[in-house]
Amino acid sequence: MRQVGLARALSKLGYCSRSQAADLIRSGRIHLNGDARRDPETPVHLEKDRIEVDGAPVLERQRAYLMLNKPRGVVTTASDEKGRRTVYSCLGENFFWIAPVGRLDKASEGLLLLTNDSEWASRVLAPESHLDKTYHVQVRSVVDESFAKKMEKGVKTSDGDFLRVRKARVLRHGERNTWLEVVLDEGKNRHIRRMLEHLGMEVLRLVRVAIGPVVLGQLAKGAFRPLTTHEKLAIDEAMAGKRMLRAALRSEPATTDGIPEKSKRSKRQRPAFS
Repeated sequence: MRQVGLARALSKLGYCSRSQAADLIRSGRIHLNGDARRDPETPVHLEKDRIEVDGAPVLERQRAYLMLNKPRGVVTTASDEKGRRTVYSCLGENFFWIAPVGRLDKASEGLLLLTNDSEWASRVLAPESHLDKTYHVQVRSVVDESFAKKMEKGVKTSDGDFLRVRKARVLRHGERNTWLEVVLDEGKNRHIRRMLEHLGMEVLRLVRVAIGPVVLGQLAKGAFRPLTTHEKLAIDEAMAGKRMLRAALRSEPATTDGIPEKSKRSKRQRPAFS
């Protein structure tokens, strides 16, 4: 029977995030089999051990998957030492046990996923998942598709970090600004803002409009709703599809045109019917 740390156990049960659990444990509010524990790494058998918070037993919560249209000016954290408004102000106090999947910085807005399924959240965020994230970005300049190509080619920042986007295109122009659509399949800290700053471009707005196949749609700012069964399944299938494709490419030597040799042979050997 596999053991996990006490903080992770609370997270896996959907009670709260791992960092919140660690704070509860250190404050002496958590009991394991009747004894107070203050070490977040205390080993736990989820199948047989009894965990209590303030004397109340912790039962596994039903898995929840939400989408929120994060407003600009709100920080993606459970609490803020500066007293700034957090995403939990949009959710209400009954959702303290659910955690954001990744972050949007304070000045950014748009689609944010939240869940109490920590393992699912880890898969969504894992670099190897390469789950596309789509943004609409308004810059204070009139640019054309050549600028979008620069973003796809990538830049090396002053601190030595290489930043690129998977796709970029011009959506529309104003008299003095441009809206771009940008797709990332990796997520470094302030990725798009740092890249555009390096290219001498001021960002006016940055809105995340999709994560994988799930789109923000017409959800109002500050509003949230559960993911539909179809949306949750679509994300799972997108992640599984990316993993299968990468595994196939790793196992087959690619030719100069990027098509695995085995795939090319199978195409040549496939009979044609007329």
